[in-house]
Amino acid sequence: MCGIVGYVGTKDSAPILVEGLRRLEYRGYDSAGLAVHTGRGVEIVRAVGKLANLDSALKKNPLSGTTGIGHTRWATHGRPSEANAHPHVAGRIAVVHNGIIENHVQLRRDLEAKGVRFQSDTDTEIVAHLIEEAMQRGLTRLSEAVRAALGQVRGAYAIAVVNGDAPDEIVVAKHDSPLVLGIGDGENFAASDIPAILAHTRDVVLLQDGEIAVLARGGVEIMTLDGTPVNRAKKRIDWSPTQAEKGGYKHFMLKEIHEQPRAIEDTLRGRVDLNNADVVAAEIGMTDEVAKNLGRVYFVACGTSAHAAMAGRYWVEQLARVPSTLEIGSEVRYRDPVFMPNDLVVAVSQSGETLDTLAAVKAAKAAGAHIISVANVVDSAIPRVSDGVLYTHAGPEIGVASTKCFTTQLAALLMLAVYLGRRRGTLKPEDARRVLDALWHVPAQMREVLAKAEDVKNIAKKHLRAHDMLFLGRGTQFPVALEGALKLKEISYIHAEGYAAGEMKHGPIALIDEDMPVVVVCPRDNQYEKTLSNMQEVKAREGQVIGICTENDADVKRLCTGNAGGTPRSGRGNWAADAPDAIEIPVAENEVLPLLTVVPLQLLAYYMADLKGTDVDQPRNLAKTVTVE
Repeated sequence: MCGIVGYVGTKDSAPILVEGLRRLEYRGYDSAGLAVHTGRGVEIVRAVGKLANLDSALKKNPLSGTTGIGHTRWATHGRPSEANAHPHVAGRIAVVHNGIIENHVQLRRDLEAKGVRFQSDTDTEIVAHLIEEAMQRGLTRLSEAVRAALGQVRGAYAIAVVNGDAPDEIVVAKHDSPLVLGIGDGENFAASDIPAILAHTRDVVLLQDGEIAVLARGGVEIMTLDGTPVNRAKKRIDWSPTQAEKGGYKHFMLKEIHEQPRAIEDTLRGRVDLNNADVVAAEIGMTDEVAKNLGRVYFVACGTSAHAAMAGRYWVEQLARVPSTLEIGSEVRYRDPVFMPNDLVVAVSQSGETLDTLAAVKAAKAAGAHIISVANVVDSAIPRVSDGVLYTHAGPEIGVASTKCFTTQLAALLMLAVYLGRRRGTLKPEDARRVLDALWHVPAQMREVLAKAEDVKNIAKKHLRAHDMLFLGRGTQFPVALEGALKLKEISYIHAEGYAAGEMKHGPIALIDEDMPVVVVCPRDNQYEKTLSNMQEVKAREGQVIGICTENDADVKRLCTGNAGGTPRSGRGNWAADAPDAIEIPVAENEVLPLLTVVPLQLLAYYMADLKGTDVDQPRNLAKTVTVE
């Protein structure tokens, strides 16, 4: 997720902007830049890579002025490069942007038809040209031109704009991307997150969706996009700088769990076409002919990504009716696998740099297979060798144990399955619309699940002494069970195993006794009755059943009562030690259930680790990206 900083006041802006960007480094970035009004107009300095490179560039080309904007870019459109780095310029307008413009393709075509020449591959440059065009039409105030430009934009944005003809003014606006205003004495600030401005002020105003603000030395003017004035009291921030980086959450992992609805929205944005019951994904790089003639879909991934790929395999077989398989990257690498020219190889990697997955992709490509990658980092190694890429838009993930990267991978893979099904004629428009509509509603339903975090914490307290745990699921809930077990052992160091629920009688049932918590993922899907039977078998052997179920499921709740352990009634006053160890999710279509059932398991792992006092964000012996054998 990009970082934005803006300053207008009496001090030299460049050092303030760079320091603000440094406070936002935790958000991740691939390039950085500043636009400062120097008195002669707006001047730009940009650099690829870390802020040290921007520092070097500023030593060669110093910027001096009291008004400016800065940006760290996390690439979503266009590879990391100086040309694609922000700020972007059109005429005397400079813009920085966080978000995704959904209709950027059509807007770019319209502008090019008018003779506009673009200098970058980004969607952001379009905004700069739209504002410049509005001013050329006679809108003299920058805020009016910004409002006119944003009226043509569809998507998510937080923007900051400076104008060469207005040396003491910044205009900012937001929709579905964060932006905060800092209120100082004779100076004012804007930033995409609070840490960037805490060194200068603790008085902030949180800009709301559909609002625009004009920052000057003497004050801040806020209005809606239709020009209606907004009066909002400033808020005093008493967080420490470290707390501010985490958004007030105790750990980055917890923050990232709660960021998942936003991350899913960003991954879906511009790709779901409900009117035509289809997925818009030109970046997949696959013709309809290739999709129709596929003989096999071959998923390759490691770790958490392999669990997402397993769900993707189920969806592709169900919706696109293509034989599919999943292989672990490290096994493919040394197994001399057989790839065919009509294979579609789907490489799933959060970082896009996973060494074993990359090696498997290279082998598949050499054999003539068609390669699609699902990754979170633009222009990383695996996307570079792929024929097409379906980028997730999770944003940087600081916690080593993946959460939002996993669920955005699920969303991307479900879209891929719909995309293939529509082109192969195996998925009727009404069924595609049903799945996509359900996927579109997942973020709102995720927020409902996250609202029950305190209940999950209370369940974690009851089972904190467990040395071993079992996770069971069927169908697409099997990879969720695997992921739940992985999360628990990664960060709490409790031994945990995930199993297909139908395999319980083939061994794991021998482990079940009164000291064994068994987490059963049992929503009301097409395998509900079979999974419920497995829960009854666990209960019959005095296992402690923890259930993930659809709301108002009395049968599951009954099997989740009477577990050992217990804590006093919670401070909220509505949970007791004998409450069922069941976490409810909203009613949803079968295909999207994994995106909802995994959230309680992430929270369960988090709270058990936190209560045990382990290093949640940096668990022992683990690295975020595995780039060595």
